[in-house]
Amino acid sequence: QVQLVESGGGSVQAGGSLRLSCAASGYSFARRFTGWFRQAPGKEREAVALIDSYGSTTVSDSVKGRFTISQDNAKDNLFLQMNSLKPEDTATYYCAADKRWGTVSAAMEAIQTYGILTSFTFWGQGTQVTVSS
Repeated sequence: QVQLVESGGGSVQAGGSLRLSCAASGYSFARRFTGWFRQAPGKEREAVALIDSYGSTTVSDSVKGRFTISQDNAKDNLFLQMNSLKPEDTATYYCAADKRWGTVSAAMEAIQTYGILTSFTFWGQGTQVTVSS
C-alpha cells in the first residue's frame, strides 16, 4: 500500500524558515515525478514546486528564490526548504507523486490539461504551515 507522509509543518513568524519532509512507503521516488502543493482556506490547490527523477526542478513565481525542492531517491524522501516565509504562504502543504510524467514540462502540461488532483495519483495527508506577521 502506497503511503506518503508529510512532516515539518508548524507555526512561524514572517521571515522564518521551515523544512518540510515527505516520506514514502510502499513506493519508490526513483523514476517518479514528485511535487509539493498547497491549499489555503477558500482557495484552490496550487503547485508550489516540482521535481523530476533527473533532478530538474521548477517552483512557482510566488515562492521563487525562497523555496527549494529536493529529494533523496535512495531513502524515498522529498523535501521543501522554505525560507523568508510570508503570511501568504499559510496553507496546508501536500506532497504528491506520479509515474506518468517524465519531465517538469510534461507534468506542467498535464496540470494545465487535467488539473492538479488528476495529474498526481498519490497524495499525502498534508501538513499545516502557518506564518504570522
